[in-house]
Amino acid sequence: MNATNRIALVTGAGTGIGKRTTQLLWEAGYSVVLAGRRIEPLQQLVQEAGIPDSRTLVVSTDISDPDAVAALFAAVEAQFGRLDVLFNNAGVNIPTLPLEEISYQQLRTVLDTIVTGTFLCTQHAFRIMKAQNPRGGRIINNGSLSAQRPRLNTAAYSTAKHALNGLTKSTALDGRAFNIACGQIDIGNAETDMTAGMKVGVLQPNGVVIPEPTIDAEHIAQAVLYMANLPLEVNVPFMTVMATQMPFLGRG
Repeated sequence: MNATNRIALVTGAGTGIGKRTTQLLWEAGYSVVLAGRRIEPLQQLVQEAGIPDSRTLVVSTDISDPDAVAALFAAVEAQFGRLDVLFNNAGVNIPTLPLEEISYQQLRTVLDTIVTGTFLCTQHAFRIMKAQNPRGGRIINNGSLSAQRPRLNTAAYSTAKHALNGLTKSTALDGRAFNIACGQIDIGNAETDMTAGMKVGVLQPNGVVIPEPTIDAEHIAQAVLYMANLPLEVNVPFMTVMATQMPFLGRG
C-alpha cells in the first residue's frame, strides 16, 4: 500500500516497540509524529534515520496530562492538517507487588498512562478524523496478554489493560459511523526494557519461578504496520502476537 501523504502518530516512540514501529512507518512512506516523555531519544531516532523535517514532528508529551495531549494534537494539525493512524503505544508498569501493597500513587501512575492517556489521545484523534477530508482514520491500541489473563501480583497493570479492552471496543463502535477503525494488539513477551527480567525468571501462579522466552519487537512492529496499512473498510479488532513457548495458554 502506498502510504505517501499519510500521517501517523506514535506515542512512546523513543524506545522498544514504538521505536521500531516508527522506523517501519517511515520506510512504508508515512510521515510520523513522535511523542514521548523524553525528547532526546525521539530526536536521536529522527537524526539516525535521516528523515526530513517535512515528514516528521517530535513532541515531548505526558499523555496523562490533558493539556499536554491537547498541545500534541494541536501541533499535529498545525504541521500536517490531518491524522490517518494513531498508535496508542505508551505504557508504564510498576514492580510486581501483592495487591494490598500497591500504593495509591502506583495505581494512579499505571491507570493515568494506560487508561486515561489512551482515552485522551483517542478523543483528540476522533475530533481530527471526523472533521478531515477524506474523513476517517485508524486507531491501534497496544494491549497485552494481561488484557486477557493476569499475571500474579500485577493487579494495577492487569486492571489497566483490561480497561483498554473496553475502550478498544467502544472506540470501534463509536467510530463506525465516521469511518474510524480501531483495533488492539495484545503482546506476549516482546523483548523490551519492560521484559528484561523474563529470561531470568517469572513467578507463575503455582509459585514456581521459571524463565520465559521473548520475541523480537520487530514482529510486533510488523503487525502494527499490517493493521495500519489495511483499507478502512477492513479492521482487526484484536490480534495476539506472542512467544510460542511462553506459558500463557496454560496460565491459571
